Amino acid sequence: MTTELQEFPDDFASVLCIVAHPDDLEFGAASAIAKWTAAGKSVAYVLVTSGEAGIDGLTPDECGPIREAEERAGAEIVGVSSVEFLGYVDGIVEYGLPLRRDLARVIRVHEPDLIVTGNREAFWPGRRGFNMADHRAVGLAVLDAARDAGNRWIFPELLEEGHEPWSGVRRVALAASPFATHAVDITGWLPKGIASLEAHARYMAGLGDAWPPADMFLTQMAETDGPRLGVEHAVAFELVEM
Repeated sequence: MTTELQEFPDDFASVLCIVAHPDDLEFGAASAIAKWTAAGKSVAYVLVTSGEAGIDGLTPDECGPIREAEERAGAEIVGVSSVEFLGYVDGIVEYGLPLRRDLARVIRVHEPDLIVTGNREAFWPGRRGFNMADHRAVGLAVLDAARDAGNRWIFPELLEEGHEPWSGVRRVALAASPFATHAVDITGWLPKGIASLEAHARYMAGLGDAWPPADMFLTQMAETDGPRLGVEHAVAFELVEM
């Protein structure tokens, strides 16, 4: 079988996942995260927003706590107990220095080898629709913050807070990128990823009947990426060396 994707390297011990919204990791990456935590790797989640604008029938004040609780439940299913919300306003996250600074701070705090984030491009793989502004802003800011975190002369106020530079980030992996380069074999781990997405029950219900069930959606994705790696099920990432 001719493969298009390389096997995701396994030479990392700690992972920091930084995404815009609750559910962003569960739409694919969570199956890989379940495999990593089971192998003893340390994984933490940082959510830039609480996803409070994500359910049309609920006000942001009602929605935010529900989505935070669903995110913590989904994270627990794949072995992640560290879940932090930065409190940016859902839907209007802007790329810029404040976001870079806040992300550099959490990177210095967690000291990861690998960072996982979402698609920073304008379109999804196969040009399946236009990507959301929050995703694009956060994905780009993560890449810049991974470098900012290692430079003591960028955001020197972080030093005053007691956060020493961290230059140990070796790679940033972007999930759902149209420019995927690598993939994680999640054969046998897909049920964990499905259960993690199903934990977002109120959010998924709010998407309506036009959206496929979690098991159908994630299985289709995994079956599409699997042959590109030469396995049954896989989740693809664009891997950027830092």
